[in-house]
Parts: sequence; C-alpha cells; structure tokens
Amino acid sequence: MPLLDTLVTTAAGALAATAGVLVGGIVTHRAQDRQWLRDKQLIAYQELISHYAKFTMILSRAHAGRQGWDYDWSEWSAALTRASLVAPAAVATEIDNFGKAIGTFLDQVARDPARDPSRDPLSVEEFAEANRAPAEAQVQLVNAIRRSLSKEQKELAFWIGGSFAGRPDDT
Repeated sequence: MPLLDTLVTTAAGALAATAGVLVGGIVTHRAQDRQWLRDKQLIAYQELISHYAKFTMILSRAHAGRQGWDYDWSEWSAALTRASLVAPAAVATEIDNFGKAIGTFLDQVARDPARDPSRDPLSVEEFAEANRAPAEAQVQLVNAIRRSLSKEQKELAFWIGGSFAGRPDDT
C-alpha cells in the first residue's frame, strides 16, 4: 500500500504541476495578446491623429498663404482603416464619425475646385468654422480612445493638435 500511496501522490503532484503550467501558459498568452493589441491600437491612433494634424496644417497654410497644397490622401484613408481594424466597437464608431466630419471639412476647404486657396482662400475665421465639426469629433474620438485604454483616464474637454477651430470654451 505505501507504494500505491506514493504513486498516487506523485501522479497527483505531477498532474497539478502540469495543470498549473497549462493554465499559466493560457493566462500569459492572453495577457500577451492583450498587450500586443493595445500596442497596435496606440500606434494606429497616434498615426490617425498625426495625419489629421498634418493635413489640417497643410490646408491652413495654403489658405493663409494663398498657395497650392498637396497631400497623400491614400495615407489618410489607410490610417482610418488601420485604426478601425484594431479599435473596439465604441472607438471604431467614433473613428467613423471623425472620418465623416473630416469629409465635410474637406468639402469646404479642399475638394471644391472653385475654392482654390491660391485664388479664393478662406479667411482664418472661415477656416476655423469649417474645422469646428472635425475638432469636436476629434475630442469625442480621443475620449473614446482614452476610455478604451484605461477606465482611470479622465475625459478631455478640449481638442488637441490639428484644430484651428479655437477652444470649446472660446465660443
């Protein structure tokens, strides 16, 4: 009997150790997957906001300087897509809203051939007004991103880089 007790105890210990290794591996793998996704989200979100700041500055300078401009819109479209691919549903919805607001903005300041900044530029006030909806959509997007990354993040009440619409409290 002592031999059977020893075998059972040894087998139970080996089984428990194996189960512990398997559970630990699963937990570690899930944590690594979450960290990988979070890293990809941060990169995609940074790229998206960076493109917004960049093309807004380009368009602003073109209107202020009465000059032409150029921007690779395929990169903007790709940034929207990359961010949407890794975003949780609530953030993807805000990315879509942001993209729609940008589309309206571009219709007003960039796409209308009659509104060529070298011949008929927008005033600073007109540009700021056109950029108001994207700036507000950006705040909503940034806050959705912040909530998705950490429940401890406080919401921002102001927009950041890229907006020439003035601050929300300026109105």
